[in-house]
Amino acid sequence: MHHGALRQTRNRAIRAVATAARETFAFVLGAALPPLCPGCREPLADLGGLCARCWSQLSFITRPYCERLGIPFAYDPGPGLLSLEAIADPPAYGRARAAVQYGDMAATLVHALKYGDRLELAPMLGRWMAAAGRELTAGADALVPVPLHWRRLWARRFNQSAALAATVGRIAGLPVALEVLARVKATPQQVGLSRSERAANVQGAFRVPPEARPLVEGRRLVLVDDVLTSGATAEACARALLRAGAANVDVLVFARVVNSVRQPI
Repeated sequence: MHHGALRQTRNRAIRAVATAARETFAFVLGAALPPLCPGCREPLADLGGLCARCWSQLSFITRPYCERLGIPFAYDPGPGLLSLEAIADPPAYGRARAAVQYGDMAATLVHALKYGDRLELAPMLGRWMAAAGRELTAGADALVPVPLHWRRLWARRFNQSAALAATVGRIAGLPVALEVLARVKATPQQVGLSRSERAANVQGAFRVPPEARPLVEGRRLVLVDDVLTSGATAEACARALLRAGAANVDVLVFARVVNSVRQPI
């Protein structure tokens, strides 16, 4: 064997040993260090959950709530009743469902997923969303994540809505249609804007590409996002999908802003 071949063989062996050592170290380190709570970074007994204190700070949304918007009611008025908001200003989308009310702990989890590269949170949040949105996904053809503009996607490296949709899709047995909705306008962040400013900010920001129309026409779609605040983004996305021929668009999010517990009318 030539000296060059010997060197290559030796170098491959060294790399293999180094890789094995790194993997062994990572395994030992992972076994030695307990998983941490994503809310407070305290040690957990099991991976994939929250500690009891952080869990208690989440407010899960269950019935009674407005059948259209998913806003919780203060008491049970009976099935099928709507909130004042749903009657006075009905959205373009059909129904909205959220796993939890948006509060400090929900904000911590969303921020960690969105800006902290904590992709391991997506399966946990997605499981809660799948449970909250069973009645939406049961009759749906596909999930559509709210898209990011390519500049923001490049800076953030992943779309948190797509990550959540992937988990919901696996649980519900639905495909995730990444290509049917595009964000064509780079809009400023919605944080701090009023309701009317949010609506103006996303006006014309979304469209269905012509080549994706056959994937939209006549289909029942569930739009997936992390947070529902004023509903402006969901409204803009739903209108774009409906203009392209979607039969119905519902909305499923991890958390929604609830200003106060509503009274039914």
